[in-house]
Amino acid sequence: MKILNKNKGFTLIEMLIATLIFSIVIGAAIGVFVSAIRFQKYNLTHQQILSQSSYAMEYMDRAIRMAKKDEIGCIDGSNYLEATNSIKFVTYHNQCWRFFVQNGQLKIDKDGVVYDLTSDDFRVIDFNVNVTGDSLGDNLQPKVTILIEIEGDGLAPQPKIKIQTTISQRNLDR
Repeated sequence: MKILNKNKGFTLIEMLIATLIFSIVIGAAIGVFVSAIRFQKYNLTHQQILSQSSYAMEYMDRAIRMAKKDEIGCIDGSNYLEATNSIKFVTYHNQCWRFFVQNGQLKIDKDGVVYDLTSDDFRVIDFNVNVTGDSLGDNLQPKVTILIEIEGDGLAPQPKIKIQTTISQRNLDR
């Protein structure tokens, strides 16, 4: 009969090496997982910023296209649009509207009632409006160029986006 060797266990060194290798593999897997989660969160925030800024631009675009000549005393110094770091105009419903930035949020003032156009999760860094062709003496169709720069509002590195568009009014009153 054969005598069986009853010492078929692992040594302490073998156990330590196996534990070390297991720890390295698990640590690497967790690092990749955490990086993927951060990247996904960054991309989701970027997509939300794009969606918010796109909505705001489209909303302003539609409103400004339908602006009409000021006959109610809303605007000083021009026929159609007043712009500095905000834009003010008369809508086709004879309401005085103004788009502006306050406390990092893009807002709209509709005859004295103020609404937010962007979420508190984002911060408007720059809002620049340039109007051409709207002085009192010229009869040119006004064009408005709007630049918005928005970024996420958080502690981690946040995405930032710049969007610019040029709008010409519809010819309602000419």
